[in-house]
Amino acid sequence: MVSMEEDRALLGARIARVRERMAQACARVGRDPSEVRLLLATKTVPAERIRLAVDAGAHLLGENRIQEALGKFRDVPEAEWHFIGHLQTNKVRQALEFAKMIHSVDRPSLVEALDARLREQGRRLDVLLQVNTSYEASKFGVEPAGALELARFAAKHETLRVRGLMTIGPLSDDLDRVRRAYRLLRELRDELQGTLGDLPILSMGMSGDFELAIEEGATLVRVGTTVFGPRGTSDAEYWPEAGPKA
Repeated sequence: MVSMEEDRALLGARIARVRERMAQACARVGRDPSEVRLLLATKTVPAERIRLAVDAGAHLLGENRIQEALGKFRDVPEAEWHFIGHLQTNKVRQALEFAKMIHSVDRPSLVEALDARLREQGRRLDVLLQVNTSYEASKFGVEPAGALELARFAAKHETLRVRGLMTIGPLSDDLDRVRRAYRLLRELRDELQGTLGDLPILSMGMSGDFELAIEEGATLVRVGTTVFGPRGTSDAEYWPEAGPKA
C-alpha cells in the first residue's frame, strides 16, 4: 500500500519527467519550452490523487465527462479546469460551472447553445475548435475542410473567444501518420489566422505522442496515464473509439 507522501513524490517525479521530455522535444525543433503548457487529463483519477498532483505543481487539469468534472472541481477548486471531451448541448450549463476553457467546440449547434447560456450569464468564454485531422469516422471534430466555416460562425458570437484549435491524433504505430495529423492542425491554424487573427493555442498530443505534437507546434499537451498510471476503465467509455490515451 503506497502512502500519500509516497504517491505525492511519485506523481511529482512523473510530472517532472514529462516536463523534461517536453523541453527536449522543444529543443529538437528550436522552440522555447515556455511556449508549451502541460494539462493533466484526470479522467477516472480520484480527487485525492489529483490534489497530490496539484501539490506537486500541476495546476492545469482537464476532464472528459461533465458529472465527473463537477465533483472534482468542487474538491479541487484552486486548479484551472478545462473541458476536453465531447460536449452535448444539454450539458452546456453544467460545463460552464467549472470550465475556464472548452476544447471541443465542433458544430454550430454547440456554438449557439454556448452563446445562449453565456449571454444569460453576461460573460465570455475561451474555446477551441475541435478538428478531425485524422479523418477517422469514429472521432468527433469538424472536418478540416469545414474548419474555416465553423470558425467564422463561432467568431460572430461575441460571447466566445476562439483561442485556437484542438485535435485527437490517430491511435497508430505509424508515426508519420500521427505527425501528419498534427502538422495539418498547425497548417489549418496558420490559415485561419488570416481571417480570425491570432490563434495562439494548439491543443494536441497525449501520453503516447505528445513529443511529436510539440515538434509540430503544440502549445498545450494533454497527458494522463504517463503521470497517473494505467486506468482501470476503458477509454471506450470516454471517447467514441476504443482509443487514444489522454
